[in-house]
Amino acid sequence: MKEKLRSQGWFGKTGKDGFIYRAWMKNQGIPDYEFRGKPVIGICNTWSELTPCNAHFRELAESVKRGISEAGGFPVEFPVMSLGETLIKPTAMLYRNLASMDVEESIRANPMDGVVLLCGCDKTTPSLVMGACSVNIPTLVVSGGPMLTGKYQGRDISTSDVWRFNDAVRSGEMSQEQLTVAEECMCRSQGHCAVMGTASTMACMVESLGLSLPGNAAIPAADSRRKVLAQMSGIRIVEMVKENLRLTDILTREAFENAIITNAAIGGSTNFIIHLLAIAGRIGVDLKLDDFDKLSASIPFIANLQPSGKYFMEDLYYAGGLPAVMKELDQVLHQNAITVNGKPIKENYEVAECYNRDVVASLKEPFNPFSGVAILKGNLSENGAVIKPSAASPHLLKHSGKALVFDDIDDYKNRIDLPELEVDESNILVLKNVGPIGYPGMPEVGNMALPKKLLAKGISDMVRISDGRMSGTGFGTVILHASPEAALGGNFAVIETGDIIHLDVAKRSLILEVSDSELEKRKKNWKPVHKKYDRGYVKLYQEHVQQASHGADLDFLTGSSGSEVSRDSH
Repeated sequence: MKEKLRSQGWFGKTGKDGFIYRAWMKNQGIPDYEFRGKPVIGICNTWSELTPCNAHFRELAESVKRGISEAGGFPVEFPVMSLGETLIKPTAMLYRNLASMDVEESIRANPMDGVVLLCGCDKTTPSLVMGACSVNIPTLVVSGGPMLTGKYQGRDISTSDVWRFNDAVRSGEMSQEQLTVAEECMCRSQGHCAVMGTASTMACMVESLGLSLPGNAAIPAADSRRKVLAQMSGIRIVEMVKENLRLTDILTREAFENAIITNAAIGGSTNFIIHLLAIAGRIGVDLKLDDFDKLSASIPFIANLQPSGKYFMEDLYYAGGLPAVMKELDQVLHQNAITVNGKPIKENYEVAECYNRDVVASLKEPFNPFSGVAILKGNLSENGAVIKPSAASPHLLKHSGKALVFDDIDDYKNRIDLPELEVDESNILVLKNVGPIGYPGMPEVGNMALPKKLLAKGISDMVRISDGRMSGTGFGTVILHASPEAALGGNFAVIETGDIIHLDVAKRSLILEVSDSELEKRKKNWKPVHKKYDRGYVKLYQEHVQQASHGADLDFLTGSSGSEVSRDSH
């Protein structure tokens, strides 16, 4: 028996109720036959001129609409909160969970049988996927694509160079005028960051999870083939509705493991961890921080992309895209995990070819034997911390040094460049109170700029530890997501300048050389220093956000409520 379309609970009604639902929609010039049993497909659009990465999405949505109409569906585009990492203060991460609520309730409350998620800038992908997971209707993701590689003084540049340019200006090697010229050269087309930053990592995440058509991750935003993929996605979502292929069919434990393995191989953003944990929490897959280390440990870095490598997302596409990478991982992937096109994931990559071995290597001959992810354990952060070995300095992966502690971001900014700051390259910089509650929102400040006096000496990397995050475009020996965060008063909260810290990535250990009795004594005298908000969403966030080790979702949003509307109206 054919399952009734969800949208017919609105448009299939007779009498007053059906009249109201259809009549007001018809003021947009929609003919009556569109309401007579066609699958209604929502296009969840994060277009915004305040989210430059997604500024081309109105045009991309038109391609999706063409595909939906071609396949016999009824397309309806709707907006949701758009999170642009480049402009939003204090950090887009503060609003990821709010945007996911917008997505969830918009889908559930409206007459949709399936939905296409238009995702681009960092947080738009996880927030849309999280929200859709909590509703669980047929869903397909179309990413916006990376921008074209920047060109400056005869060389390729992109977002990772922002950190290099900043250090060069601070050390006097680059003038402000040169920086302005570089600024005009970097973002030369529509799209998100051109490196394997968080946005591209999220695009790779949805493809490796099976939530997008193959090839989605790497097609440049400016390439006409991005529109072709969008139109094909519109066709496919109508078929998914007819097949009743839902997120719970695709987002299995095996799919999550495939995504973790792929992320390790591409040197993806550390933000991948916090977002994938949150998505798992919504769909009901039991995923733990330790799973990332267990599944990543034996996977080397094979996609030679910045910030861990040399090339750019545009190069990855020309080299064969993510399918070429996944084909190299065939022996370690769950080959039968189902994807949105209804095929096992192996069928999506088995015909792929690699056209450039400088960009995509093999497991046997990787670019870097170190994985893209490692989870560190020890008494410095009881619930774990994260490092990206592929982007770290090899000589610092085993290091002991004295802590130089900054109590919050303002303390860091006020002191880091003081000539009298007692610091050398052996120190370990520690930044507290930039976690989910403490900041609030867990900003991307973990890859702290080095002291100016050390940059002048030619020092380019130090071990840095925080309870915050790092931009996926960042690099260095940076330890992140220390949990529990300083705002909760754990061991991380009571580290003092001069304490000895031992890092050993090979052993996955991060040890604070302070006795348990001394730590307990410090905790008794500890008082929180972070600001507590007394109204609005930020108050709600501080009271309910989970720690990074659990995905930093709001505790009452984990799980799902399905697609049933709580009350009928009219």
